[in-house]
Amino acid sequence: MCGIAVIFRDRNPDLLKKMLSKIKHRGPDEEGMWFSDDISMGHTRLSIIDISSGKQPMLTPDKKKVIVFNGEIYNFKEIQNNLKNKYSFTTNSDTEVILHLYEEKGYDCLNDLNGMFAFVIYDNGKVFAARDRIGIKPLYIAKHNDKIIFASELKCLWFSDEINEFPPGSFYTSENGFQTYYKLPYPRDNYFDIDTIITNIQNLLDKAVQIRLISDVPVGVFLSGGLDSSIVAAIMKKYLPELHSFTVGVEGSEDILSARKVANYLGTIHHEYIYTEKEMLQYLPDVIYHLELYDAPLVRSAVPNYFVSRLAKGIVKVLLSGEGADEIFCGYEYLKKINTDDELKSESYRITNSLQNTNLQRTDRITMSHSIEARVPFLDFKVIDFVFSISSSIKNPNFKNTEKWILRKAFENYLPSEIIWRKKQKFSEGAGSINILKAFAEKEFKDNEYLAYSKDKKIRSKEEYFYYKIFENHFPFLSNHNLIGTTKDYS
Repeated sequence: MCGIAVIFRDRNPDLLKKMLSKIKHRGPDEEGMWFSDDISMGHTRLSIIDISSGKQPMLTPDKKKVIVFNGEIYNFKEIQNNLKNKYSFTTNSDTEVILHLYEEKGYDCLNDLNGMFAFVIYDNGKVFAARDRIGIKPLYIAKHNDKIIFASELKCLWFSDEINEFPPGSFYTSENGFQTYYKLPYPRDNYFDIDTIITNIQNLLDKAVQIRLISDVPVGVFLSGGLDSSIVAAIMKKYLPELHSFTVGVEGSEDILSARKVANYLGTIHHEYIYTEKEMLQYLPDVIYHLELYDAPLVRSAVPNYFVSRLAKGIVKVLLSGEGADEIFCGYEYLKKINTDDELKSESYRITNSLQNTNLQRTDRITMSHSIEARVPFLDFKVIDFVFSISSSIKNPNFKNTEKWILRKAFENYLPSEIIWRKKQKFSEGAGSINILKAFAEKEFKDNEYLAYSKDKKIRSKEEYFYYKIFENHFPFLSNHNLIGTTKDYS
């Protein structure tokens, strides 16, 4: 996991160095830069795979192609084996695999990659940039005069004239602009048999977790004690005899208590941290700076994310998370109000397709603020494709009077009954941050203060106004608020 910064059509070491300084937290282990007459490429590295020789920017032997890459390619060994008779590999890194696969297949290389990624390749005067299918890893593209700028985070782009998000499932070339290589499949009703569905969910998720354990450094798990993270932990424990689990919350919060039960049941090496209201308010400006959002539900959940990532730092470098399960399995409470299967399909598609601006942005930015890599097995594209083919009536949150019934049923033998059938809670609810922050904002601000902003900004409450004022202080250069993700499920 890393941070990347690229200035195309300019050799500018000073500016590149300043850009990299803004994302040093994404890669504290190494920093690398490479320049040609018409490009500046920079990389900050968090060493996960091939720690000793995976330095970036990485060049082909003829020095005509150069890559900077952020992410992980989980099937890189398989690809390497297919290419090794034709190409000489000098490292054991997935970065070099992308570079040689591009030499072999050109832009079609993207179809072979299973992972989370954002990369830029410079090829003898041309640029090829791409982002993973779901948008797990961040990438922005900006313009400054006649220059094209790429960066992992918005804070790198304070000088740019025009900033846009790099769309997931897309690639960009300096010759032809943007093209799409992957579109999220629309939900359809292909599978109705419960036993078949359960078997496929178990097999696909087991494989998705297993391939995400690839690492040359320790791997752990976010464990809230809720359904999704507990399932991930249970699968991981099959393959990792010594599994570190991490939980945070306020004193007496449900996440703390439930996670202890799961950790004891699975036999993980468990770590927990109890935080206070004072700490929440103390670190909130730092949370919002790294989050690059002011949406109230996302900020609330980012606070426990921040503390749990800080807790894990120094113990592991990689953490698996249960993110994405609620979107693809229709787990949110508000979805119970939807009346038809067609509406449910549409909303499940919308929130999954928006993840790069909401929960995935929260997960990436906050974990990386502490130099931790988060991996999300529920958002393996093969898992998504199958879950989106399950009959919507079975995924309806009112089916059997409980949300995510089919997911619970698939793993009911993996965990205690009180965990499998625990009621869905948002991260901020389970960890206890939701009411504390709301109450503080209600007391701190008057109605007319935030109402004046709500007319031309996406401000929906005093709480969100509180977060927006902090955000505005950090990012005064951001005039395009369409870049700022918001959740529809606002409460």
